[in-house]
Amino acid sequence: MTIAGSMSNALSGLTAAARATEVVSANVANAHTDGYATRELELAAQHLGGGTGGVRISGVLRHVDQAVLSDRILSDAALGHDSTVADFLSKLENILGTPDEGSSLSGRLAQLEATLVESSSRPDNEARLASVLDAAEGLVGHINDASDKIQQTRMDADRSIGQQVKVLNDGLVRIQDLNYEIQESLARGQDPSPLMDLRQQEIDQLAPIVPMKQAMRDNGMVALYTSGGAILLDGKAAEIGFSSVGMIVPEMTLTAGSLSGLTLNGNVIPTPTGDNRSPLQGGTLAAAFEIRDTLAVDAQKDLDAFSRNLVERFQDPALDTTRAVGAAGLFTDAGAAFVAADEVALSERLRINTAVDPSQGGALWRLRDGLGALSPGEVGNASLLQDLTTALNRPEVGVSTDFSTAARSASGLAADFLSAIGADRFHAENVMGFSSAQNETLKTMQLEDGVDTDHEMQKLLLIEQAYAANARVIATADEMIQILMGI
Repeated sequence: MTIAGSMSNALSGLTAAARATEVVSANVANAHTDGYATRELELAAQHLGGGTGGVRISGVLRHVDQAVLSDRILSDAALGHDSTVADFLSKLENILGTPDEGSSLSGRLAQLEATLVESSSRPDNEARLASVLDAAEGLVGHINDASDKIQQTRMDADRSIGQQVKVLNDGLVRIQDLNYEIQESLARGQDPSPLMDLRQQEIDQLAPIVPMKQAMRDNGMVALYTSGGAILLDGKAAEIGFSSVGMIVPEMTLTAGSLSGLTLNGNVIPTPTGDNRSPLQGGTLAAAFEIRDTLAVDAQKDLDAFSRNLVERFQDPALDTTRAVGAAGLFTDAGAAFVAADEVALSERLRINTAVDPSQGGALWRLRDGLGALSPGEVGNASLLQDLTTALNRPEVGVSTDFSTAARSASGLAADFLSAIGADRFHAENVMGFSSAQNETLKTMQLEDGVDTDHEMQKLLLIEQAYAANARVIATADEMIQILMGI
C-alpha cells in the first residue's frame, strides 16, 4: 500500500471516528428523552480503483422495536380512556355523596326523617316544624345541585371533545409535514433521525386521544390508522369534524340531534359511545363521548327517577285530604303537581311546596294541618306528620329506576342508587389499574430497548482507540515522507 493510500485510509477512519463520537454523544445526551431512538453509525468499506480506500459512512441506523412501540401506543389510549371514565365516576360519587356521609342523598333523607319524627312528638313546636322545612329544602337543594353538576360534566365533556379534535387535527397536519421533511432529507442524503424523533413525539402526544397503529411507508414516511380501521394519515392527513355547544340541558341528546357527533373528511361516522364499533372507539375522545352521551345521561335518569319516587310518595291523594284533587304534595315539579310524562329533568325542577314556606307566603303549620288547610288546626294533632314519616319509609318499587327492582323505602332507594355508583366507580378503578400496570410495563420494555449509557461509554472507548490508531498512521506516514524528503 502506498503512503498516500495509507493516509487516505487513515483520514477516512478519523472522519468516521469523529462522526461516531457525535452519534454516541447524542445517544447519551438523549437517554431520557421521550421519543428518542438509539442511533448507531453504519460503516462500509470504501473501494477506489479496484482496491480498498478506507471506510465510508453508509448512514445512521435508528433502532426501534416496532412491536413494543405499537403496543405502548395502544396502551396509552386504553389508559387514557379508562382513567377518564374512572375520574368521572369518582366525581359523580362525590357529587351525590356516599351513604355514610351526612351531606349525601342518604344523609339528607335521614335528616328529613329525623325532623319529621321529632316534630310529630311536639307538633305545636314551630321550631321543630321549621326544622322539617329546612331538612326538606336541604334535600331538594342537594338534588338540584347534583343535577346541575351532572349537566356541567356533560358540558365539560363536550368542550373536551372539541379541544381533543382540534389537537388531533393539528397534530396530524404536523406529522404530515414531518413526513415530507423526512422524505426530502433522505433524498438529499442527510440523516433524518432527529426529524423521526420529533415525529414520534407528535404521535405519542396523540396516542391517548385515539388508539392508533403505525405503518411504515417508503422514504421513511409513516401512515396512521385507528384500531377501528379509520385512516388518520396516509400521505394526506384526515380532518375530523365536531361542533361544540354553549349549553347542555337534560333534554339535549345526540339521538335528538341537539348535540354534535363526529365526521371524518366530511363523512358522518358512528359516535364512539359504548360498543357501537366506531372507528374512533377507545382513548380519551371516546371516553368524553361516553360521559356526555351515556354515563352522565344515565346518572341524570336515575336521579330523575329517584326524584319522581320522592314526589309521588308525598303526592298520594290519600296522604293529605285537605289538598284539592290533582294538587301538588310537599315536593313539587317547579311548584306544580308532577305528571309522569314529565320525568326528564325533574331533579332539576324539584321544589318545595310554597304553601309551607313562610318566605314565599306559606305557613309552617300546614306541615301539621295539611297543605290545603285554610287555617291552623289542633296544635297537638300529629297525624299528618306521622303519615309523612310513614310515606317516607313505605317500601315501594321504583317505577322507572333500573338500579333497584325490589321494594324500598326512600332511604333504601337512595342507598341502592349510591351503592350502584360506588360499585361502578370501584370497577372502573380496577380496570384503570390494569391499564396503568400494562402501560408502565410496556414503557419499561421500551426503555430497556433504549439507550444503554454503559454500552455507549464502552463504544466511546473503542472509538477513541480507533481515532488514536488512525492518527498514529498519519503521523507515521508523515515521518516517512519527511525521511524521504531528506534523502
